Amino acid sequence: MTQVETQVQYSTTYHMHSEDYMIQEEDWDRDLLLDPAWEKQQRKTFTAWCNSHLRKAGTQIENIEEDFRNGLKLMLLLEVISGERLPKPDKGKMRFHKIANVNKALDFICSKGVKLVSIGAEEIVDGNTKMTLGMIWTIILRFAIQDISVEETSAKEGLLLWCQRKTAPYRNVNVQNFHISWKDGLALCALIHRHRPDLIDYSKLRKDDPIGNLNTAFDVAEKFLDIPKMLDAEDIVNTPKPDEKAIMTYVSCFYHAFAGAEQAETAANRICKVLAVNQENEKLMEEYEKLASELLEWIRRTIPWLENRVAEQTMRAMQQKLEDFRDYRRVHKPPRVQEKCQLEINFNTLQTKLRLSNRPAFMPSEGKMVSDIANAWKGLEQVEKGYEEWLLTEIRRLERLDHLAEKFKQKCALHESWTAGKEDLLSQKDYESASLMEIRALMRKHEAFESDLAAHQDRVEQIAAIAQELNELDYHDAATVNARCQGICDQWDNLGTLTQKRRDALERVEKLWETIDQLYLEFAKRAAPFNNWMDGAMEDLQDMFIVHSIEEIQSLITAHEQFKATLPEADKERMATLGIHNEILKIAQTYGIKLSGINPYTNLTSQDITTKWETVKQLVPHRDQMLQEEVARQQANERLRRQFAAQANVIGPWIQTKMEEIGHISVDMAGSLEDQMNQLKQYEQNIINYKSNIDKLEGDHQLIQEALIFDNKHTNYTMEHIRVGWEQLLTTIARTINEVENQILTRDAKGISQEQLNEFRASFNHFDRKRNGMMDPDDFRACLISMGYDLGEVEFARIMTLVDPNNTGVVTFQAFIDFMTRETAETDTAEQVMASFKILASDKTYITVEELRRELPPEQAEYCISRMTKYVGADSVPGALDYISFSSALYGESDL
Repeated sequence: MTQVETQVQYSTTYHMHSEDYMIQEEDWDRDLLLDPAWEKQQRKTFTAWCNSHLRKAGTQIENIEEDFRNGLKLMLLLEVISGERLPKPDKGKMRFHKIANVNKALDFICSKGVKLVSIGAEEIVDGNTKMTLGMIWTIILRFAIQDISVEETSAKEGLLLWCQRKTAPYRNVNVQNFHISWKDGLALCALIHRHRPDLIDYSKLRKDDPIGNLNTAFDVAEKFLDIPKMLDAEDIVNTPKPDEKAIMTYVSCFYHAFAGAEQAETAANRICKVLAVNQENEKLMEEYEKLASELLEWIRRTIPWLENRVAEQTMRAMQQKLEDFRDYRRVHKPPRVQEKCQLEINFNTLQTKLRLSNRPAFMPSEGKMVSDIANAWKGLEQVEKGYEEWLLTEIRRLERLDHLAEKFKQKCALHESWTAGKEDLLSQKDYESASLMEIRALMRKHEAFESDLAAHQDRVEQIAAIAQELNELDYHDAATVNARCQGICDQWDNLGTLTQKRRDALERVEKLWETIDQLYLEFAKRAAPFNNWMDGAMEDLQDMFIVHSIEEIQSLITAHEQFKATLPEADKERMATLGIHNEILKIAQTYGIKLSGINPYTNLTSQDITTKWETVKQLVPHRDQMLQEEVARQQANERLRRQFAAQANVIGPWIQTKMEEIGHISVDMAGSLEDQMNQLKQYEQNIINYKSNIDKLEGDHQLIQEALIFDNKHTNYTMEHIRVGWEQLLTTIARTINEVENQILTRDAKGISQEQLNEFRASFNHFDRKRNGMMDPDDFRACLISMGYDLGEVEFARIMTLVDPNNTGVVTFQAFIDFMTRETAETDTAEQVMASFKILASDKTYITVEELRRELPPEQAEYCISRMTKYVGADSVPGALDYISFSSALYGESDL
C-alpha cells in the first residue's frame, strides 16, 4: 500500500470514528431507566463538569435537571465551551420561551455535526433527568472528548490509548476500559505522577487502599490541577461497575490539563531530532573537508617529485630512482587510493543524509569538490605514468651509453696503440743516407704503411661515429670523449699529411734505386692485410654486445659461425704468407745470403703472424662461451616473460569479467537490501582474497624489471594495466555497496517497504534497456508515464534537473529512488521547526535563553544559543533570541 493510500485509509477511519461520536448513543433510550448508582455518579460528575466551565462566566448550577430547564444557563454553557456566540435568548418565563431557548441550544449542538436522537426541548424543560443527562453527555462527547487524537485514533479510543501509554510503566495499573480499571485509584494517581511527579509519591500507594488512592487523586487534581472533584470515592469502590461516562468525563479533564505539557514535549523532541541531525551533518562535513585537504596536500607534494626529470649520471643512481618509484607504488599510493574511495563514499552518504533530512546539498570549500579531487588524481596518474616511462627510457639510455663508452675506449686504445710512434717514423729522413736496397725497402715499407693506414680509416670513422652518438645521448663525460676524439682526428689528419710528404720524398729518389727484393715485398704485401684481418678478427671477437631477445643472440651466433667457417681459408693465407718467409730463409741459406733479420718492407715477422694467429684461435672458444652464456640469460628472460604472461593473461580477463559481473549484479540482484548488502560484502571479500595473485604478479614484474626486460610479446597486459584494473575493481565494488547503503538509508528514513523498493527496482529494470544500471531520458519519461505521471515538457524538464543535476544524460537507480521517495515522503520543514519553537516560546515571536535551557537537553540548548541571533523586534526583551531566522537557516531558506 502506498503512502497516499495509507493516508486515505487513515482519513476514512478518523471520519468513521467522528461519525460514531456525532450520533447520540443508542443506550439513551427514553423508555429505559438508568442504574441508580450510575445516575448518581453521572449527576455529580456532569454537574461538576458543567460548573468547571460556568464558573468562567461567574455562575454555576446546583440541580442539573432543574437549572437547565429555562435554557439560559444551557446556552451560556455552550457559549463558554465553544467560544462562539449563540442567538439572543428569549427573556420571557413562559413555557414556550423556555422551549425556544432550549431549542436554540439544541440547534447549536446539531450545527456542530451532532445528531440528537430522542432528545427534545420539552423533556429538558419538563426536567426529565435521563434526557438531561443524555444531552449533557452528548455535549461532553462533542466538546471534551471528540477532539482527542492519539496517533490514528480519536475520541474514546484515543483517550483510552492515551491513558494506556501514560500508565504503561506503572505497577498494578492495567487500563483496559473506563469503568473497573479505575476502581482502585492507581490509574488516576499514575496519570498525575507521570506528568507531575512532584505532587504524588507513587511508591507509597497501596492497591488495597482504593478509597485512599482515589481521594488522593481527587484532592491533588482539585488543588494543583484545577480539576474539580466530580466523583465520590465510595461510590466508585462500592459500585461493581462504575459509570463509564462519568469516568470518561473526569479522565478527559486530565487529558486537557496535560495537553499543553504534551505539546511542549513533542515540540522539544522535534527540535532535538532536527538539531541532532544538523550536528551530525556538520561533523560529516568537517570530516570531509579534513580528509579532502589531506589528500589534495599529498597530491600537491607528490606531483613535483614525479615531475622531476633530472636524470642521474650513473646506472646505479637511476635504478635507485626506479626502486623509490616501486616503493611509492607499493607502500605510499595504496592507502591514498583507499582514502580517495572513502572520501567519495562519505560525500555520497552525506548528500543522501542531507537530502533525506530536507537540508540543502553540501557544497565543499572551493577546490575540494569530488570533481576537483578526481581531476587532481587524474593529473597525478598522468604524471606518474610519464615518470615511469621516463625512468625506463633513461635506464635504457644509460645502458646504451655505458656500452658505447666502453666500446669507444677500446677502439681508441687500439688506435692509439697503432699510431704510437707513427708520426716520428714518418718524419724520419733515413732515405738520404740509405743504399739502393735500403731505399727500395723504404719505398715498399711506406707502401705497406699506406695500405695499413687505409685499413685503419674505418676504425677512425667508427670512433667519430661513437663519439657523436654519445653526444646525442647526452653522455655525462662527453667533454672527455670529445677531447679524445678530437685528438685522434687531428692526429689522423697529421698522419695523412706526413704520409703524403714521405711518399713524395721516396718517389723523388726511387729512380736512383732499381733493385728490390720481391720476396720481402710479397711477404709484406700479404702479411699486412692478413695482419689487419687478424686485428679486425681479434677486435670483433673481443667486441662487447647487448641483446634483448633470443633472436638477436641467435643472429650473433650465426655471424660467429660464419666467421669460424672462414678460418680454414685464413689458415691457408697464413701458411702462404709464412711460406714466403720460409722461401726467403731457403734462398738465404741456399745462396749464403746473410740476412739482417729485418724485413725492409715491414715490421711484421713470421712470429707476429704466428702469435696473433694463436691469439685468434684462443679467442674463438672464448667468444663461443660468451655467446652461450648470453643464450642462457636470454632463455631465462624468456621464461620470465612467459611466466608473467601466463598470470597476466588470467588476471586481466578475470578483472574485466568481475567488472562486468558487478555491473550486472547492481541491476539483477533480488531479495531485500540487507540480503543484497550481504551478497555484495561476500563478493567484495572474494575480490580481496584474490589480492594474493596480484601480489605474486607484482613479484614477477619486479624480476622482469630487474632483468631489464622491456617488452613481452606473449601478452598484451602490462603491470600498469593490471594495477589500474584492480584499483577500478575495488573502487567499483565499494561504490556499489555504498549505493545499497544509501538505498537502506533512504528506505529507513522515508519509511519505504521492501515491496515498494522491489516495485521501483522492477520498473527501473524494465526500462533499463541496455542493462547497465542507467536509463536515458526517453526511457525515464516512459517509466514515469507507466507509473501514472502526466508529464508536460516543462514538468519533465524540472524532474530531469532533480535526477540528473550534472546533465550527464542518464538517470541512475539511486537518483530514481531519491525522486520516487521525494515525491511521496514527508519530512520536517522550516515551518514545522518554527512552529515547535513558537510552542516553547508560549506564542511569542522570540525565545529566551532560560526557555531554551528549560525545554531542551543541555547540548541542544547550548547549540541553539550559540547560533541564534539577537531578536531586534519592537517587543524584544533582554536575552531575546530570533528562532525564526534560525529555523530558516537550518533548511537553507531565507527568513519567512
